[in-house]
Amino acid sequence: MPKILRLPKSLADLIAAGEVVERPASVVKELLENSIDAGASKITVEINHGGVRYIRVTDDGCGIAREDIRNAFVSHATSKITSRDDLSAIATLGFRGEALASAAAVARVEILTRTAQETVGTRYCIEGGEEILLDDAGCPQGTTLIVRDLFYNTPARMKFLKKDVTEANAVAGVVDRIALSHPQVSIRFIREEKETLCTPGDGKLDSAIYAVFGRDFLSGLIPVDYTCDGIRVNGYTSKPIAARQSRSMQFFFLNGRYIKTGTGAAALSEGYKHAVMTGKFPACVLKITVPNNMVDVNVHPAKIEVRFANEKPIFNAIYYGVKNALEGDHSKAHPALRQNSASAIRNFYSMVGEEKPKQVAFRELPKKQADFFVHAKAPGSPTPENPSIPKELPKQELRFASPVEKPANKEDYSFLAEKKTQTPSVQETVASPPETTVPNISETEESASPEIPEFRVIGEAFNTYIFVETDNKIWIIDKHAAHERILYEQLKAGGEGKASQLLLAPVTVTLRKEEYSAVLENASLLADSGFAVADFGTGTVAVTECPILLDAADAAAAIEEFAAYLCKAKQELISEKMDWIYHNTACRAAIKAGDFTSDYERQKFAEKLLSMPDIRSCPHGRPVMIEMTRREMEKSFGRV
Repeated sequence: MPKILRLPKSLADLIAAGEVVERPASVVKELLENSIDAGASKITVEINHGGVRYIRVTDDGCGIAREDIRNAFVSHATSKITSRDDLSAIATLGFRGEALASAAAVARVEILTRTAQETVGTRYCIEGGEEILLDDAGCPQGTTLIVRDLFYNTPARMKFLKKDVTEANAVAGVVDRIALSHPQVSIRFIREEKETLCTPGDGKLDSAIYAVFGRDFLSGLIPVDYTCDGIRVNGYTSKPIAARQSRSMQFFFLNGRYIKTGTGAAALSEGYKHAVMTGKFPACVLKITVPNNMVDVNVHPAKIEVRFANEKPIFNAIYYGVKNALEGDHSKAHPALRQNSASAIRNFYSMVGEEKPKQVAFRELPKKQADFFVHAKAPGSPTPENPSIPKELPKQELRFASPVEKPANKEDYSFLAEKKTQTPSVQETVASPPETTVPNISETEESASPEIPEFRVIGEAFNTYIFVETDNKIWIIDKHAAHERILYEQLKAGGEGKASQLLLAPVTVTLRKEEYSAVLENASLLADSGFAVADFGTGTVAVTECPILLDAADAAAAIEEFAAYLCKAKQELISEKMDWIYHNTACRAAIKAGDFTSDYERQKFAEKLLSMPDIRSCPHGRPVMIEMTRREMEKSFGRV
């Protein structure tokens, strides 16, 4: 058996530092928490080269006495706990006594500090865990700590660091979270000699949110304040109409400490049940205050993960706090809120060559507009002029007749009459399409497409599945999946499907700093996909162009989703990222299940799909149409 040896202190310190100091953001987090524990009311953070070369944190806290300065850089030396009983009720952000020792083991550290009782400050320098200098210094009360050349003596750790801009955004994310958790502290952040954040320190959470994320994000929030079983939850949560594409903007703080909690996320989602659309998530900045003995924060050196003595009261406090906030928010979505978007419906009807029929009750329209509606019942049924008409008709009983006049040249639509003869399922009452060219079906495509078998559209089930009869077969088409695949192929092929449109007014999207960085790093990739994004200030991007398939609201939601994906998919190939963007764009632009389609539209959609025999699955792998032969049907009924 190999001989067991005691490791030298310098090597043991390097190993221990790996648990606390992973990147520059880890150092900034520990130093900021020390400053807050020291009672600082103003803190300035400055970094250069992403914090790898230079970090400076200055505060106006209580400072460190000269006789304690050496102990501050010794492992497990701290002023925040004195006995084992203190571990059961930790009230400070730091307590393990590892931060300064870990930073000093892997960097060149200099500290300037003075207490209120001292007339002369102290300057102390330590590099790689070895003391270099201890001397007098002139400095104000408080502490200034400078960290240079992080990981200079551990090149193996250095090579795992990201680009400077990525590391700087990670630092910015830490500063943002500290600013939100302690709005009573004014925090100033200087990045590459440019000030990017300055909170007022007035103790108001909304002021901190405004400084960190801006006016647009703040305007989409509603206040939360609820107390249950000695647990208080206060802060802000988003209006249902401001729900986002991911959970990235959910911030939970426990007794002033930023934490990641599955309990909190689950309670938040449950509180918004039936209030937000499926696949969307609320944003929040919620502060949870509990007795210190109800939580164990001594779980991980980073102190982001905590363990509750009983999670049920935490869940209940967040759940009921959010529910109460939503009860007073009149902008929340109705439980029957549908996922349809105007652009998705427009794209479908554009593909089949007809404008979307509008379905609105007569009583909601001015008298002139009511004339555009034609009641679908037999002659003699109530009309808008007839006082016996019901106040509101079922939506399926209304059709919209386009006010656009038919073209003078009737031969333009002669093919419709031929099609009606071949397919008796198409009613004679179908209105002619407006005088527009179909943007997604060119003449070249139609002439080159294979011969379309004779077919008859039987109808549609659940406003989702189109039934088509061909020779001895029944085809069941999922119109969303099919439309999604058609748009996906158009995006991949380029041309009109991939064309972008200039938005009338740029759309701003607020993101986490890591996502913000990922979007800007992939700006050229997004441009190739039809999205033009520009930096609109720290944490916000402006979308000036988007694919013609989408509208402005869809563009903003798409960028949120892209940002979350790009932040996680840094190692994927460009082609894989582009393919994912095409998938997402096509899915968002496609018509949704439940949208109304007319007989003519179903006819044209089936014709389009049957002319593309290579399209039999959507980009996600689901079938777009399934086949049932006549024999299979007769066998099911015992006829054969």
